[in-house]
Amino acid sequence: MKNSKEHAQRLQRLYRELKRAHPEVEKTTYEDPVEALICGIISERMTEVAAQKAFREISKAFVDWNDLRVSRVEEVAEVLGRKTVTGRATAVALTAALRWVFDKHHKISLQTLKKLGKRPAREDLEKIDGISRFVINYCLLTSLEAHAIPVTEPMADYLKQNGIIDANADEEDLGGFLTRCVSAKDAHEFYVLLRRASESPTMMKKKPKGRSRPKEGKKDGSKG
Repeated sequence: MKNSKEHAQRLQRLYRELKRAHPEVEKTTYEDPVEALICGIISERMTEVAAQKAFREISKAFVDWNDLRVSRVEEVAEVLGRKTVTGRATAVALTAALRWVFDKHHKISLQTLKKLGKRPAREDLEKIDGISRFVINYCLLTSLEAHAIPVTEPMADYLKQNGIIDANADEEDLGGFLTRCVSAKDAHEFYVLLRRASESPTMMKKKPKGRSRPKEGKKDGSKG
């Protein structure tokens, strides 16, 4: 990324400002990475508030995660409360990922990832059908205590609109830049604060129009 030193200084300044504005950040941790997988898939295409509500609805509507796995896409999309292209895409990603987990492990659990190192865990997550860089990093951050920062499209837009990163930075550039500038111990707090800022009413009104979403199922090609 061009002018990386200047961008790093801007990022640190933003982080300090966000911490002053929101000093209390609650840490989210999932005992089984499969729950992080589910929450990551849901929250990628929704605001955090909407995603939390959708996760509660999903938990109530299905007997267990295996029941969710075998449910029809239309049924899952309806429970999510989003009978839209976005809702269907989320439902497709959920059922496909859970089918992969079941076929691989013969149960709906990813506890085995906790026995691996961070790099092998990432590599295993990258093999799951239909999940994105965001979902992989969300799992690593919230369930495997890895140094990762999930970034939604609105979060990336926020950084670009505020001149924190280069406007032409792609996902790989952004991911590497953030993990270099934000330490592992601060990664979760930074993620929460940045996401909160990017989903503020003011920023949501500024959301760029006509921008195409990356193809579903694009995966993180980074290692480690």
